[in-house]
Amino acid sequence: MGNTTSCCVSSSPKIRRNAHSRLEPYRPEAELSREDTGCNLQHISDRENMDDLNMECNPSDHPRASTIFLSKSQTDVREKRKSIYINHHHAAPDRRKYSSCSTIFLDDSTVSQPNLKYTIKCVALAIYYHIKNREIDGRMVLDIFDEKLHPLTKLEIPADYEKHDPEQKQIYRFVRTLFSAAQLTAECAIVTLVYLERLLTYAEIDICPVNWKRIVLGAILLASKVWDDQAVWNVDYCQILKDITVEDMNELERQFLELLQFNINVPSSVYAKYYFDLRSMAEANNLSFPLEPLSRDKAQKLEAISRLCDDKYKDLKKAAKKRSVSADNLVVVRWNPAIIS
Repeated sequence: MGNTTSCCVSSSPKIRRNAHSRLEPYRPEAELSREDTGCNLQHISDRENMDDLNMECNPSDHPRASTIFLSKSQTDVREKRKSIYINHHHAAPDRRKYSSCSTIFLDDSTVSQPNLKYTIKCVALAIYYHIKNREIDGRMVLDIFDEKLHPLTKLEIPADYEKHDPEQKQIYRFVRTLFSAAQLTAECAIVTLVYLERLLTYAEIDICPVNWKRIVLGAILLASKVWDDQAVWNVDYCQILKDITVEDMNELERQFLELLQFNINVPSSVYAKYYFDLRSMAEANNLSFPLEPLSRDKAQKLEAISRLCDDKYKDLKKAAKKRSVSADNLVVVRWNPAIIS
């Protein structure tokens, strides 16, 4: 290059040694906290722990979290089996129907079209277990759900009303009356249970004999408006429950939404989880869905549906092959010479 002061010429080893000798000995600095550095970002491990915590606390939001009603019902089921074993009582005879070569039994309840009557029975049973196996110490009761402060009927409420748990039949009659009068669907009953457990989790309250009717009423009111296209108005519920006012229904709906933090979203995975958990609870409590023999008309309908799904699958498969063809799907036709003797 011709120039001795070029940047490509490195310094000599002596100069580097002398420069290194002038350096001070290494002293580790004190570790700075996040507040000192001004960085308040959450560590990824903390975020994962928070997600796990939320998943355990909010089964109505996460599909992998177990439902509250199923865990509370399993406690009673285990106690019943234990008492049967200790007292040597014979279990009730199994009256379930089983399919054979000549007859096939199917229930008409699916995740997309549940059976209305038995879904309401299962939801009422889930609410019953919520009330029966609530916290012993008891959490606070919000005024908007207290039936003593906001009665649904003009009948006088007994003084010891909070000491007697309602029976499953009483809960079923209350829910069935609302669903029959408002002409609600079975899917709405499942969404009602989702909103009920979401309220108990978010507001940190328990459902008890004092507040169960108004909590169920608020959950049904909200579920009918979110799920059904033609929702029932608040004034319509005043015609079903004669002694309640529109202002009371409006205030119940408003506070219910605020306690839910306006989170009314129900993912399909959460809905499916609640449906199958209800079926599991029903089977454990001998509350099986009705089985009917497969008739010729229903068999033809099932066959038509399967053919329709098969045709759709074939069309999708053809469209996927047109977009991209893998070498594995190529079939090479080989011509073999024929030997004529």
